[in-house]
Amino acid sequence: MKNPIAKLLGILPPGARLVVGGTVVLGASAYVYMALVGYSLGTAGAARVTMLWTVVMSVGWGLFQPVELELTRLVAARKVAGAGALPAVRRMLLLALAILAGACGVLAAAARPIADLLFGGDTSLVLALAGGLAGLAVSSVSRGALAGLGLFGPYGTQLAVDGALRIGLAALTAVAGLHSALAFGLILVVAPVVAALIGLRGILADRAPGPEVAWKELTGGLGLLIASVMLSQLVVNATVVCVRLLAPKHSEASDALVFALGQAVVMARVPLFAYSALQASMVSALSGAAAAGDHSEFRKVLTRTTAVVAAMCIGGGLPVIALGAWLNPLLFNAKDLLGPLDFTWLVLGTLCYVLATVFGQALMSRSQHRLQLVGWAAGSVALVAVACAPGAVGLRAELAYLAGAAVSAVLMLWALYRAMPSRPRPSGDARPRPDGDRATEPLRTP
Repeated sequence: MKNPIAKLLGILPPGARLVVGGTVVLGASAYVYMALVGYSLGTAGAARVTMLWTVVMSVGWGLFQPVELELTRLVAARKVAGAGALPAVRRMLLLALAILAGACGVLAAAARPIADLLFGGDTSLVLALAGGLAGLAVSSVSRGALAGLGLFGPYGTQLAVDGALRIGLAALTAVAGLHSALAFGLILVVAPVVAALIGLRGILADRAPGPEVAWKELTGGLGLLIASVMLSQLVVNATVVCVRLLAPKHSEASDALVFALGQAVVMARVPLFAYSALQASMVSALSGAAAAGDHSEFRKVLTRTTAVVAAMCIGGGLPVIALGAWLNPLLFNAKDLLGPLDFTWLVLGTLCYVLATVFGQALMSRSQHRLQLVGWAAGSVALVAVACAPGAVGLRAELAYLAGAAVSAVLMLWALYRAMPSRPRPSGDARPRPDGDRATEPLRTP
């Protein structure tokens, strides 16, 4: 009889098990990196690096995770049709670089106010922020192509190299006695760029012929997806951002709260790192099923993934609630400012956020980008409403995260239910699809 772990791995989407190892290393790197920051820098420096990490992971992820997801969807659909991936990869890389150039232009024009608002006036961290965005731009294209092609071995290796470099470089920085926020910030530039080189060999090996990808096909859903992911990142990073904006004075007390909450969020988001192991294979499997018109397979992958992530969030969240208040000062050298109730709100917020992400990416796989955007927009409105309510800043930030994630999850589940056919059609059924499914017709080559 299989043990529980083997049973759990057996119901994951195809390829997910190959990504687990890389995801574990990358997820662990966040904890080791922030622990070294906490013990190497003073309160002000640690708060600035926490804000840098938060902004790179929110704005950068918001801009470039859609590139990865949309490229995964396109390449998976082309693979079903027997078309090569390289035309889509080349154009998506150009598009990612164009987005990066626009973001860097904004950072250059507003460097001083950004530095004053987020980094205590340290403009060098604005440069590190631009570099972090560049790292995510390059790595997102590599990962999207690998996931769409089903090359989950190289995908997992890229994640592992990224995480290992973050750990190794942060340790070297600490051992060398470089008590510099910029030195730690530049690690977020080097690690993803070097790791992205891992995926090149597998991507370039795909020589299957195929038609060129029209720019309209690349950009048709990308703008909506970027808006959706940006709003989702607003939700998931609400706690740290709200504290900094609602208590903008860079006093030692506010810096200590920013750092403590930042590390609490990292602990509460353990299941989110684990979900990354499922995400690439889930989007690839859902996109392939949608492109083939196999609604039964689509439902099966979605149901199993939802069950797995819910179990992960509950199983990973309970120890965080019980031990988080004790571990936060011990692991990260954070001030003892939070209790079990604070961690409860953060864990519940993470559960709702991960479910909302699963439902949103299922909508995206069916080319229902607008419905995904509506869900995240409604959640963002709920987040702002709670954040602006009276009360302690920390508690408002935590409850804003929970409210935003919960509203988004409920609305997207409802949208997904309405968008799905009432009766699953078996694979190979050639009957005409409803209007809402036209976008999932298999790509045909000349």
